[in-house]
Amino acid sequence: MRQKLFKRNMAFWIPVNKNKVHVSKVKPRHNIVTFQKALRATVIVGQAFSLIPFVGVFTNDANDVKFVRTSWKCVYSLMSLFGQMFMTVLCISKLAKTTISLNGTSPVIFYVTTCVTMMMFYQVARRWPELVQHISKAEEIDPNFDSHLTRKCNITCGIVLFLALMEHILSLLSAFAGAAVCNANMDTYEGFVRHFYPWVFNFIPYSMILGLVTQFLHFQSTFIWNFSDLFVICMSYYLTSRMKQVNKKLLAAQGKYLPEVFWKTTREDYCRATQIVRKVDDVINGIVFISFTNNLFFICLQLFNTLEDGLKGTGECSSKNKKIVVPKTGPLGGHEAATYFLFSLVYLLSRSVAVSLIASQVNSASSVPAPVLYDVPSPVYCIEVQRFLDQVNGDKVALSGLQFFSVTKGLLLTVAGTIVTYELVMFQFKTPTPQLNTTTPTLSSIYNVTSTLGALVT
Repeated sequence: MRQKLFKRNMAFWIPVNKNKVHVSKVKPRHNIVTFQKALRATVIVGQAFSLIPFVGVFTNDANDVKFVRTSWKCVYSLMSLFGQMFMTVLCISKLAKTTISLNGTSPVIFYVTTCVTMMMFYQVARRWPELVQHISKAEEIDPNFDSHLTRKCNITCGIVLFLALMEHILSLLSAFAGAAVCNANMDTYEGFVRHFYPWVFNFIPYSMILGLVTQFLHFQSTFIWNFSDLFVICMSYYLTSRMKQVNKKLLAAQGKYLPEVFWKTTREDYCRATQIVRKVDDVINGIVFISFTNNLFFICLQLFNTLEDGLKGTGECSSKNKKIVVPKTGPLGGHEAATYFLFSLVYLLSRSVAVSLIASQVNSASSVPAPVLYDVPSPVYCIEVQRFLDQVNGDKVALSGLQFFSVTKGLLLTVAGTIVTYELVMFQFKTPTPQLNTTTPTLSSIYNVTSTLGALVT
């Protein structure tokens, strides 16, 4: 009898009045948002920087998405990878001939992580056709009607790329301002590339072609670093949208007397959504890991430099053990270095927080059904509701970094605690000891600081 009080419409069970039957309009097929449509712009940007080299980005048919090793996209990706490896080897060679320092190792870590990221995206491309087909089968059963999903991904893509371009332009202005004094006797472009890429031209004679190739590889690695975060954000948008579609049906039915078949159908929809999350995580968990670890390192590095030396309004260069300060000239009045440093720090912090919060929404959305299921009236409580509750409370649905950590809201506090711990430990080692009775940091003191911060975070 109760089943007559409900109508099934593609994605929703709609409760209706006993005396008046309401028939909802079927949503048109053109309102359906597929995984390929939502991520198309993001994937095109990635392929422009030699990432995710699969064939069929413009198709709407999952069967046309293929990974072809002999395609020009794979060739472009492999050539770019060899170029980044070339830069990495030169950075390591320069580091081996100088005093090892934290700032000196940053170019090496930057290019090493770029190479690792490119290899991980190559593996993602190999598994991309299988992922698209799996999601397409789920979308045929339970289509996604989130009309704002594609726009949200495209707007985020535009914002991240614009800010990344601004950061790169400011870095170039800072380098040109420094090169104008440090290499004043050279041609403008030659002085710039020698000042900005010393690990290349300390070993290889300068040429215009090599300078352009080096600058392109650096530009490419900068955007690859930003694209990792953008890719995680857009994938999280899609997964959260899938979970929210199930939650919308549950919230509309909270506290109502619904038949067992409703809970069975909704539980199956929830299962499909969680299976998509696990499938996506299995493919991109390496990208999530490299994104979080890379951001953590460079946040620690920039915060340490800021706390130790402050914001430098002028650039500096060394010449025979003597520092030359760049005069206040140039488009930003000699403050190019400080402007770039401040913008880069704020942008890096904002982007890292955004990745953490947006990716954690997948986990947050997966826990929404629990309060609704606890609120099911006793007369209609059934085995399907109990199974649904067991699944929601027993499974942890979230993106992860190579299964080492799960991206939840609590992860942001854990990362913040790690950063504070790092800064305190580094300053204990860097603090001068003018008095004889001043104690130097020991392993026990470092352990005590770490334990105290860990207890505060948890």
